[in-house]
Amino acid sequence: MLSKAIPCRLWIGVLLFLSLTVRADWEVNMTPGVTEVSQQIYDLHMIIFWICVIIGVVVFGIMFWSIIAHRKSLGAKPATFHESTTVEIIWTAIPFAILIGMAIPATSALINIYDPSESDLDIKVTGYQWKWHYDYIEEGVGFFSNLSTPTDEIYNRRDKNEHYLLEVDEPLVVPINKKVRFLVTANDVIHSWWVPEIAVKKDAIPGFVNEAWTIIPEPGIYRGQCAELCGKDHGFMPIVVEAKTQEDYDAWIAQRQEAAAKERELRDKVWTLEGLMARGEKVYATNCAACHNADGSGIPPAFPALKGSAIATGPIQSHIDIVLKGKPGTYMAAFGSQLSPVELAAVITYERNAWGNSKGDMIQPVDIANMQTAE
Repeated sequence: MLSKAIPCRLWIGVLLFLSLTVRADWEVNMTPGVTEVSQQIYDLHMIIFWICVIIGVVVFGIMFWSIIAHRKSLGAKPATFHESTTVEIIWTAIPFAILIGMAIPATSALINIYDPSESDLDIKVTGYQWKWHYDYIEEGVGFFSNLSTPTDEIYNRRDKNEHYLLEVDEPLVVPINKKVRFLVTANDVIHSWWVPEIAVKKDAIPGFVNEAWTIIPEPGIYRGQCAELCGKDHGFMPIVVEAKTQEDYDAWIAQRQEAAAKERELRDKVWTLEGLMARGEKVYATNCAACHNADGSGIPPAFPALKGSAIATGPIQSHIDIVLKGKPGTYMAAFGSQLSPVELAAVITYERNAWGNSKGDMIQPVDIANMQTAE
């Protein structure tokens, strides 16, 4: 009975292994990407891969043939020679030729990768803990790009969507068939801006500017992530690049410039408490809730509660200072350079009047702008 059961179980195991419904994704190779450079890198990778395969087959083939054909049971006798000039020349010349053959396409690819000259568009990319800021230098447009995956998905209260942890509120938008140069740096710690499909991966280092470039040939959305361990929320700062036709890109730029002008108008107007609270709730959810929780309870001791705290219920100037300048030696970042005066005034007002704090006071965006100008 036992001898019959074993083959049956073996066949069941084989069928389960072959079933498409239970097999994991076996794709382990690089992606060819969508740009000329990404295809060049992929082709170089495959050339060297097949060279390594051929070398492996030849070396191990000779080794196994030698073991089998010259085994002691067949009466083989070990050779008595000690050296051969001919053999030495051959096994030095062949690897040298292989390395030269690999170096030629590799050098060509590297020269192309490190040539950001004659760009049509320059974008400054700045890494923050834990978001990206994009500055369109010639167009005068700039904005932050934050993770937009709902917290319910992160904490397993809801099923995860197709682009879990790879979706943002503001994607980087670029035109197709234009050479886009990225000037990559960081504001706090080392990050790495990586989008595999367009073959761009550059470290973002505080105090340094690294260059990269791409030309995307077709409209589409291309996703990436920070590829350098940068702190608590390293896994929560995705990158989304949206390539548009020139016409659509021009319309988007015009829309962003118009929005920037409206933001300046909002800065100068007098806000009501209700208006600041509504705007501040959105700013808080995007920039503060990850550390201090949506209900202001915090995650002590690293991230203190704001609900009933001395900061949120104490003197308003102290509250403004810590939001604008941060607190050295802690996770509290300086948001003065990250948020607009409207956003800063709104989130400070919100923190002082949410979760039962009910201070009843407020700060106007124009006052924040004046403080920043004075500094």
